Amino acid sequence: MTDTTVQHVVDTVANAAATPEKEQPYAALGLKEDEYAQIREILGRRPTSGELAMYSVMWSEHCSYKSSKIYLRQFGQKVTPAMKKNLMVGMGENAGVVDVGEGWAVTFKVESHNHPSYIEPFQGAATGVGGIVRDIISMGARPVAVMDQLRFGRIDDPDTARVVHGVVSGISFYGNCLGLPNIGGETYFDSVYQGNPLVNALSVGVLRHEDLHLANASGAGNKVVLFGARTGGDGIGGASILASDTFSEGGPTKRPAVQVGDPFAEKVLIECCLELFRDKLVEGIQDLGAAGISCATSELASNGDGGMFVELDKVLLRDPTLTAEEILMSESQERMMAVVKPELLDAFLAVTAKWDVETSVLGEVTETGRLVINWKGEEIVNVDPRTVAVDGPVYERPVAYPTWIDALQADTASVLARPTTGDELREQTLALLGSANLADKSWITDQYDYFVGGNTALSFPDDSGMIRVDEESGLGFAIATDANGRYCQLDPKQGAKLALAEAYRNVAASGAVPAAVTDCLNFGSPENPEVMWQFSQAVEGLSDACLELEIPVTGGNVSFYNQTGDTPIFPTPVVGVLGVIDDVARRIPAGWQDEGENIYLLGVTREELDGSAWAGTVHGHLGGRPPAVDLAAERTLAETLHAASVEALVSSAHDLADGGLAQALAESVMRFGVGARVWLGELQERDGVDAATALFSESTARVIVSVPREDDVKFRGLCEGRGVPLLRIGVTDAEVGAQPVLEVQDLFTIGIEELRGVHRSTLPEHFGPTVA
Repeated sequence: MTDTTVQHVVDTVANAAATPEKEQPYAALGLKEDEYAQIREILGRRPTSGELAMYSVMWSEHCSYKSSKIYLRQFGQKVTPAMKKNLMVGMGENAGVVDVGEGWAVTFKVESHNHPSYIEPFQGAATGVGGIVRDIISMGARPVAVMDQLRFGRIDDPDTARVVHGVVSGISFYGNCLGLPNIGGETYFDSVYQGNPLVNALSVGVLRHEDLHLANASGAGNKVVLFGARTGGDGIGGASILASDTFSEGGPTKRPAVQVGDPFAEKVLIECCLELFRDKLVEGIQDLGAAGISCATSELASNGDGGMFVELDKVLLRDPTLTAEEILMSESQERMMAVVKPELLDAFLAVTAKWDVETSVLGEVTETGRLVINWKGEEIVNVDPRTVAVDGPVYERPVAYPTWIDALQADTASVLARPTTGDELREQTLALLGSANLADKSWITDQYDYFVGGNTALSFPDDSGMIRVDEESGLGFAIATDANGRYCQLDPKQGAKLALAEAYRNVAASGAVPAAVTDCLNFGSPENPEVMWQFSQAVEGLSDACLELEIPVTGGNVSFYNQTGDTPIFPTPVVGVLGVIDDVARRIPAGWQDEGENIYLLGVTREELDGSAWAGTVHGHLGGRPPAVDLAAERTLAETLHAASVEALVSSAHDLADGGLAQALAESVMRFGVGARVWLGELQERDGVDAATALFSESTARVIVSVPREDDVKFRGLCEGRGVPLLRIGVTDAEVGAQPVLEVQDLFTIGIEELRGVHRSTLPEHFGPTVA
């Protein structure tokens, strides 16, 4: 970091002023020449090596959002009074917070840990979970659940197994040790993610309204305290610089150590923080994530009303050989920074001592408006903290309409051969059921604890996860995340809307009312004008769709530079939707449990096979335009499902998405082992589609529900009164011999043993036996 010829002689502010000509390794730290010149202009001199370290990590793409800021503003601009009604904390804080009623609030956020998870899958994924959980703690909430959104390369590529084994064991190790249930998520395989997997982690916490805390350093004389794990050499410039760079064909251009996680240290930290909040011993707590101490000090000072003075040599170290610059950049895990009133410091230290959490008082809040950091009595940083944390570069990157997209959209799936006979339809239904992306994911999910904590109401393989917040009233929340990179490659604006629509529909299918959104926007290099076009389109589409559904974006994450060489991943905006349910006892599972019920299809089926799982699995095809999105229909459908759940009219609900009706029927049969007899004639006639389209189309705003016979008239009246198209397409009870079957009349029959055999065998065939 520093000039080795002078044996790490510390580079002071005075020395920087006296040696303006000294060459500095700004490019190796990820700064562009004009950015370095801008730093010199801000300071009126060259930066010290410590200041250079801070600016390099805080001005990185990952920390500063410099290429995405101009687009992300739309989420704050496109709002209605209804969207603000239950929003307690919006974008710009560690995590968004939503009022869910009865004095309770829920905070949730999703973030990426993509690049570290390719280099070191286990620690990369584990520390991704740890980092997002600390964001939740810093709001004053108790973490109650996690979810993950995973994208890997081809399922049969040898390197995919390395990444899958590492990532899944890292997530399960960290989450299970924390005692947090993993209640859902998604896993996709596609060769575009081969050298750049996506590991997005979501955490959610609950708090009473009065326990909400925001992180800022206010009040001159208040103490700045670092507590938690010691600072080590792991992850120096990790997320901040590593995540702001691409993977070239020869491997990463920079390979800083990936952070190392200790979930047991974090579990203690959670309890310690909650006690500090409970006893009102802190003004605010900031987690140390990407950019470590550089981030925590500059952000706390920026969010406060003055400045901050810190003595860096008071930081407790795991590695005594670390230089000052390395301490500033280290991303060691399980660390928090607190602002504490002097008269409460002894009580604060008593709590950290009780929990055996190591603590060091680094400095205090000042009235100078400057962030000043000393090292062994010498001043090594003296900056305006806003120039580090808030007022970094903002880029309007060149945007170019992709040269290849017109040809891709013209290559429609309508020309692909469709099955017409019962045997062909049966064969292709099974092909989809056993395909990498639609196959059973219990090889992954069985490694997670879904029920620890005793408040899980829904989890895998239901459409969304659900957690009870209050034992007395049954108040709870549901959460679902979705993304479809294939759709987004065809049309990023439409693809982003589709991701929101599906997550919204999944939450509604559980009986909850959708209330808020978080997102993780995974894209290629922002220096590629075609990628910036994709990004601008996706943000516009998502913000427009949120406005139409009147559901606020509470925060999220942007992950750029997801590519191998010059080849970017498909645009993959992951959208998480949180919904509120007043009593989890009313939850709706995603499969029928009783025989003799009517199966209804809500919504309209169109010939929408472009980008579908059928086109990809059966024909290896990607082209055309993704399905249309009708957000008004999605909203009406969600309101209807909520009304049906309040009146207890449906016993199951399952949304139609990847794989269409065929996949939803098969999953509903397998969920509780109750068969179904289905007919397609009326559907084909009403919607003017052939049998293959009826089974495999991915038209939106559709669900299948099972309705007890005694509620049939009431349910039909509910749908007709709200203008929701409905069609009775079957009954739950089909058996052949003693075995439940899925029978599609006049076309094919598949027994449940065959369905489960095909569905469950794919992942174990590639990755080994499922964990018992």
